[in-house]
Amino acid sequence: MSATGDPGPLGRYLRARRELVRPEDVGVPQQSNRRVPGLRREEVAFLAGISSDYYNRLEQGRDKNPSEQVLRSIARALQLDGEATAYLLRIAVAKGPRRRRARKPGVVHEGIRTLIGTWDLTPAYVHGTYMDVLAANALAVALSPFNAPGHNSILSAFLEPEARELHPDWEEMTARIVPYLRSVAGADVDDPRLVEIVGELSLRSERFRSLWGRQDVRHKSSGTSLFQHPQVGPLELRYEKLLVPGTHRQTLVTYHAQPGSTSEERLRLLAGMTAGNRAPDFEAPGARQDAGRDGHGR
Repeated sequence: MSATGDPGPLGRYLRARRELVRPEDVGVPQQSNRRVPGLRREEVAFLAGISSDYYNRLEQGRDKNPSEQVLRSIARALQLDGEATAYLLRIAVAKGPRRRRARKPGVVHEGIRTLIGTWDLTPAYVHGTYMDVLAANALAVALSPFNAPGHNSILSAFLEPEARELHPDWEEMTARIVPYLRSVAGADVDDPRLVEIVGELSLRSERFRSLWGRQDVRHKSSGTSLFQHPQVGPLELRYEKLLVPGTHRQTLVTYHAQPGSTSEERLRLLAGMTAGNRAPDFEAPGARQDAGRDGHGR
C-alpha cells in the first residue's frame, strides 16, 4: 500500500477490473479451491509478461510510474477495450490529490439556448461535466421533470422514485449512466462536485455502489431510451449526446422518435400539450447574468 494506505485510482481500477475477468476467458484453468473472484494478481502479471512483485506494487499503490508499454500489456491481460485502456492510461499519469476549488456552474451559450428553444418536436437539454442540467427546452422538461435546470441527471436517476417509474428500462439506463459519468470525469477524481455526487449516491443507493465499484468506463453517446410517460403513455426515443465546442465538457442531449412511429405521434401530442404553457426559456438559476463570459463558467 501507499503511505496513506490508499492504493489510489490506478490501484483501485486494476483490482476492480481484475476481479471481473473470468479465468476461463483468458485460458486460465478454473480451480475448485479458488477463493478470489476473477484473476489472481500473479495470473495478471503472467498474462501481461511482467513480474508478480511489480504488478503487486502497482495495484497496492507502491509504484506510480509504470510505462505505457506495461500498462497496455496489463490492459490486454484484463481484456480492456479501447475506451477502458485510454482511461487506464489517463489515471496512471494523474497527479496525487490536490486542493481545488469547486467550479462555478457552467454558462450555456445564448446561441445554444436559442437553438434548442426552436425545436418543437425535439426534447433537448445541456448538462455540465458531472451531469448537472444547465439549460433545457420546454419539451425536454415535459418529457421528464428531472431534465429541468437545477437537477442532476445521475442523482435523479438513482434517488428519485418517480425516475424509476418514468423509465421502464431503469436497470439498463442506470447501468449506462455510471460508466458514462466515469468516462467524463476521467482522472479528475478529486473534483469537489464529483466527490459530492459519488459520496451522496454511495450512501443512498446500493445499486450505484455496485455499479461504481466495477470501474466500468463507457462514453455511450447514442442509443435508445424508454419512457412510460404519465400523460401520453409509452415512448421509445433515440438519444444523442454531443459535446458543445468551446466549453468545459458541456454536452447537448437530444431525443427523437422514429418518423411515422407511434412514439412520434405521442411525442407530437406531448408537444401540443406543452405549447400552451411553455416558458420562453429554461436555464440554470443565475446563469443569464453571466452569459457574456467565455462559456466555461469562469
